Amino acid sequence: MENLIANQVLDALAWRYATKVFDASRKLDQEQLQLLMQAIQLAPSSYGLQPYQVVVVENQEIKEQLKAAAYGQSQLADASHIFIFAINKNFTETHVDEFVENIVKTRNIEVGAVKGYLDVMKNTVNSRSQEELAIWNAKQAYIALGVLLETAALHEIDACPMEGFDHAKFDEILGLEDRNLTSVVIAPVGFRSIEDAYQFYQKVRKSKEDLFIHI
Repeated sequence: MENLIANQVLDALAWRYATKVFDASRKLDQEQLQLLMQAIQLAPSSYGLQPYQVVVVENQEIKEQLKAAAYGQSQLADASHIFIFAINKNFTETHVDEFVENIVKTRNIEVGAVKGYLDVMKNTVNSRSQEELAIWNAKQAYIALGVLLETAALHEIDACPMEGFDHAKFDEILGLEDRNLTSVVIAPVGFRSIEDAYQFYQKVRKSKEDLFIHI
């Protein structure tokens, strides 16, 4: 059974690729969309803080605007949905307090039970500049992106992680400024078109000998 699951995971990772041409006629159903959203929700992050939010775009008019802000790349308009990972522009200990409130509510415990954890998190946040926090938080968003990509592949849903877009224009189109957020990375998701030649290319990766260092 374990070998079967392992093979399924590896087969899915071999099957996936950064889809360049989506079939615009095919859309995720609600079950598939909820699956991807739940996978992102369950993704790990440092301290469990989840210092990001994810905008899910389905509206075609907005997708067309985002396409123009992504240098005309067709994935933005033709994909079923676009996931935009955004981080807070001003991350403070208030966000830590909100996280601790969630812990207390979820686990039905007193704040005092996690005071030590709270202090460690606040010390981490307060000891870093906003630039350092932005880098840290973006890294957490990328972890969630990785979970999205693997989950999608396991269910034969295509995706294309992308950094090639105008972040300021995305923020404007999506109203992220009003939420004190800024976009960091995106992933159109949907289903590959049979016209996408990239799906037939052999995957190019470093050999295990070149990639891994055993000590």
